[in-house]
This record gives sequence, structure tokens and C-alpha cells, in this order.
Amino acid sequence: MKSPRLISILIRREKHPFRAVLLAMSILLAPLGLWAQITVDLGSAAPFAVLARTGITITGATTIVGDMGSFPTTTVTGFENVTLVGINHGGDLITQAAKIDLLAAYGDAEGRSATITYGPIFDLGGLALPSGVYRNPSSFGLTGTLTLDAQGDANAVWIFQAGSTLTTASGSVMNLIGGAQASHIIWQVGSSATLGTGSDFAGSILAFESITLTTGATIDGGLYALNGAVTLDSNSLAVVPEPGSALMLAGGLALLVFCRRRPSVKS
Repeated sequence: MKSPRLISILIRREKHPFRAVLLAMSILLAPLGLWAQITVDLGSAAPFAVLARTGITITGATTIVGDMGSFPTTTVTGFENVTLVGINHGGDLITQAAKIDLLAAYGDAEGRSATITYGPIFDLGGLALPSGVYRNPSSFGLTGTLTLDAQGDANAVWIFQAGSTLTTASGSVMNLIGGAQASHIIWQVGSSATLGTGSDFAGSILAFESITLTTGATIDGGLYALNGAVTLDSNSLAVVPEPGSALMLAGGLALLVFCRRRPSVKS
């Protein structure tokens, strides 16, 4: 790390006060890795576990921890199947504002520079990935286990950019280690996402079109369909609060853990 005297000289040479502050922060915080990749800000969409444009369909007993809503199509089919720990906003003004913030978040995630670009239709199964931006111009698949390793960095962020689809195989698993947090994982999907039967998934899915969870799939993260519908079938899902923020209805989280057949985040 640069000496305090050298830092002082560098800052004094920067005449613009705002730029001087930024320079000081970048020098002092860079060793902590805080100027690495930052997470995508979902804004007012963050409290939503399910956010859609053309409606939500729910089949089978499903537990949702977080809010839900859809706009402009407000239809929720099978709402009687849901144990909801949150608020069904329908198409109210809160949902409409969340859709605007979702569009901005999608653009942010899509625009990040890739750390690694994979060949078409790449399967992430069997990989252990540090934080970064991982891009595939066509589609990502997941068969088996994908491990995300934060390597002790609580600020580690993963952004996956799929030009077309995201599809997970039945029984696929995401393993989060080294302090990795589901709230710092973003899946930006150019068309639609499908989680296979019994998939154990983590991170928030931002799909340009629709999102489908097949029977028994679970996810720590939100489902955000920019232009399509969200379809659920006997699932468990929960938005994950940022570290240090208030836990969302702790009783509901306990209910989710009870309902799930196995934990989705392993350390």
C-alpha cells in the first residue's frame, strides 16, 4: 500500500475537490477489494421474490418469502396454492415502480464487461468460479454442481450473462463457499430461464422474457421476468437480504427452511 505521505501528495495535486475525494477513496480502499465488481442494484424491485409482466401461474403448494406482483397483466392463477410471506402487490404503483427499476438493473447487468466469455451453449456444471462476470453469447446450462467461491471476500459478486436461455438439469445444485452470498449473484438472461425438477439454485434471475420453475425447484433469490410470465410448480423461493440489513419476517424464513427438502446454500 502507498505511504500516507505519498497519498497526501497525490491528493494535493488533484485540484478538483470531488475528484480528490474519489482518488483518496480508491487508494485507501483498493487493497480491500472494494473497487472490484459491485453488485447490481435492483432498487425498488429488490423486495420482490416474483415480479412479472404478463402474469404469474402457481401450481402445487409453493412457499414465497418476499413480495410479488405483475404489470400490466395482473393475473395470478393458483394464488390459493401459495404460502406468501410478503405482500401481493398485483399491478399497483409499487409494482409499476419496481418494473422501471428492474429495466435499469437488467441494462446494468447486461452492460458489464465480461471476465470470461464461454463458447455457445456452455454447461457450468463441475466448475468452481471466483467472483467475476461470466458471459455466453447463446445459453448457459447447469448439470450437476456449480461452486461459487468468494475466497473470504464478503463483497464478492457474480454476474452471469446469457445471450439467450438459462436451463438447469434435474437435481442440479449450486454450492456457495468462502462467504459467497446469494444476494450477490445475478443471472441476466436474454430470453427465458427454466429451472429443472428439484434444482437447488441461488441468485436473482433477470429474464428478458419468462421464467419457469418446474416441480420441486428451489431458489435463494428473486424471479424477475421483464416482458413475460413467471410459472411455478411446488417450489420454495426467497429474496435474500443484504448482509447487515433487517431480516425479512424471520418467522417466514423459518417456515421456508422447514418446507425445503434440503438447504440450497452450502458452506
